[in-house]
Amino acid sequence: MSDQIQRFMFDQTNVRGEIVTLSTAYNEVLDRHAYPPAVNQLLGELLAAVALLTDTVKLDGTLSIEVRGRGSLALLMAESNPGGELRAIARIAEDAVLPSEHASFRELVGEGQIMITLDPREGHRYQGIVALDHDTLGGCLEAYFAQSEQLPTRLWLAADGERAGGLLLQRLPDASQNQDVDAWERSVHLADTIKTEELLGLEQREVLYRLYHEETVRVFEPKSLRFGCTCSRERMSHALYTLGEEELRDILREEGAIDTQCHFCHTKYHYTAADIEILLENPDAPPPVIH
Repeated sequence: MSDQIQRFMFDQTNVRGEIVTLSTAYNEVLDRHAYPPAVNQLLGELLAAVALLTDTVKLDGTLSIEVRGRGSLALLMAESNPGGELRAIARIAEDAVLPSEHASFRELVGEGQIMITLDPREGHRYQGIVALDHDTLGGCLEAYFAQSEQLPTRLWLAADGERAGGLLLQRLPDASQNQDVDAWERSVHLADTIKTEELLGLEQREVLYRLYHEETVRVFEPKSLRFGCTCSRERMSHALYTLGEEELRDILREEGAIDTQCHFCHTKYHYTAADIEILLENPDAPPPVIH
């Protein structure tokens, strides 16, 4: 099954949806890390969710979902862009007891908050924050839409360590074209019957047919998704500069150089003392050459 997302609409209603399936991109994320199975599963759900939200809000820029908890899982983050590139990372809390294979979302993250950041190529950055008041990732994201977007939205997310999938339904505010007053309730009721093995194991059109073969559904061309990291030497240089001159010089005195790497893809970046001097003198200059 290819990594892709597909949009669909129910004709003559104000209900739309998205369905996503991930395999290669999901495994590329997991291959770069060694997380416990329960974290791998939740990371797959988050990857599916970030793909769904990026396509839903039609953002020309980057969308990220960041879950910050106070349980054994301190951080869970995924990012997507209009080009269909996805990346994700998790961080286990220090001294945490590794979660069991079947640990729930609540057991993993405990209390905390979820932040959704929209970073357009042009315009202002926007961030919405909601508390982790629900027992599933999907429930927390639904609360975000209810609070920040004020759009009735439902999500069904699944992952098994090899495949990830998700389904999103949304009721648009414009009811002028809606000729079926029961469309929203009926579409949600039918989606509630979806099984995890169907969402993960069937082609997208087959899933939609099983759910909505008695409805008039318009299915659009799918969009391909893939793993992709947005790190660069320029972005890493900017991150180092924000540490401040004093801290950078302290590191140089102790280490002689600065070696760092991207947490998402593990690409390594090396900075000599001369590189750091150039950075401190002119942070807006092109990044130093790779040694």
